[in-house]
Amino acid sequence: MLLLGALLLLLALPNHGQDTTQGPPLPKGACTGWMAGIPGHPGHNGTPGRDGRDGTPGEKGEKGDPGLVGPKGDTGETGVTGVEGPRGFPGVPGRKGEPGESAYVYRSAFSVGLESRVTVPNVPIRFTKIFYNQQNHYDGTTGKFLCNIPGLYYFSYHITVYLKDVKVSLYKNDKALLFTHDQFQDNNLDQASGSVLLYLEKGDQVWLQVYEGENHDGVYADNVHDSTFTGFLLYHNIE
Repeated sequence: MLLLGALLLLLALPNHGQDTTQGPPLPKGACTGWMAGIPGHPGHNGTPGRDGRDGTPGEKGEKGDPGLVGPKGDTGETGVTGVEGPRGFPGVPGRKGEPGESAYVYRSAFSVGLESRVTVPNVPIRFTKIFYNQQNHYDGTTGKFLCNIPGLYYFSYHITVYLKDVKVSLYKNDKALLFTHDQFQDNNLDQASGSVLLYLEKGDQVWLQVYEGENHDGVYADNVHDSTFTGFLLYHNIE
């Protein structure tokens, strides 16, 4: 009898190996027979929150590599001229320059003429009518020009021819350099002329002279006809 009672007690206890299908425990104070409802729909998203505060500045990073050189920009407009600055101090004097050419003007010139038709062959013609001879480099007593300033000279002569033929030479230091020949025409005046450039050293002499005798000394002059001799310095020699 005692054994039968123990067996019935074991059958009445719940079987822990079986799955319980009972729902969650009822809330405290719930009515007997209460049942859970159907799950509701998800709610709408809430309004975004405000931006957060700025964070604390981080440490300074390392210097980056230089970038590529950009294209050259357009030329800008010219700016306004600035105000003139104060005057500077005097500079250091430069070196002394090389000696320049003398400011002295070298002059040597003459222009003379015949006063009569008296000429002597084979000797210098004495032109005694003086048009210009300020430096006295022409000697009217000898008929010769004496070079006092070495350099380049220009000489010219104009001869009136009458009664005879004319043969005239320009001499330099006893050497005939220029020859002029004119043949006289009966009862008519004629002219002969010549000119030349000569380089002269100091002491050189230049003059005119009739050559080949009395038959060629038709050099003529009177109060209306002239025979002239002229010379002047072009460039002096500074060496």
